[in-house]
Amino acid sequence: MSTALVLAADVSRFTSGTVTTAGFALGLALLGTEHWRWYKTGGGGAAAGAAGGGGRDPKQLVPYWFGIVCGILMVACPAGVLGSVAGFLRWGANGVGGMAMSWLTGKDGTTLANASAPGLDSYGAVVITALTAALWWLRKSIAKAVKGKWKKGVLTGCVLCISTGTAAVIAQTVVGGANDLGALVLGQIATGTFV
Repeated sequence: MSTALVLAADVSRFTSGTVTTAGFALGLALLGTEHWRWYKTGGGGAAAGAAGGGGRDPKQLVPYWFGIVCGILMVACPAGVLGSVAGFLRWGANGVGGMAMSWLTGKDGTTLANASAPGLDSYGAVVITALTAALWWLRKSIAKAVKGKWKKGVLTGCVLCISTGTAAVIAQTVVGGANDLGALVLGQIATGTFV
């Protein structure tokens, strides 16, 4: 058997379709940390007030929240490369969160829920493909600090996108929005009419 087939067959060892309580705790901690940092500093540098927190600029959270949206969209692509990367990120978050939870509390993480998002249709797939290609081509022109916030957001989105509760409502909004945007844009371009 060739090496490529062995690597492709072994990918499932390093991905996860579930989120543990420990991985979810790690995602919540990252979400809280980013918002606390923004709350205390206003997003950094000149935006902060003299007392350290007076100039909160919501625009400073845009890269992080855009990353969360991208993470949710990655979970919505279970059969593609983006879905495999999302599974790898969940696997890592479950492992790191489990280690931290075990060291801190003496308890192991248990399965919380399946990591899943609503169904992506062919129109939504066009939006995700275009978004991924645009991000790839622009990667060299995006500032390092913005990339860092975006990457943290992607991890948070992949870990917190579960099939229950508020996360499911948010995922339905994000994925449904991508599907609707794709249908609108393709309807306009292909036929010249609104769908």
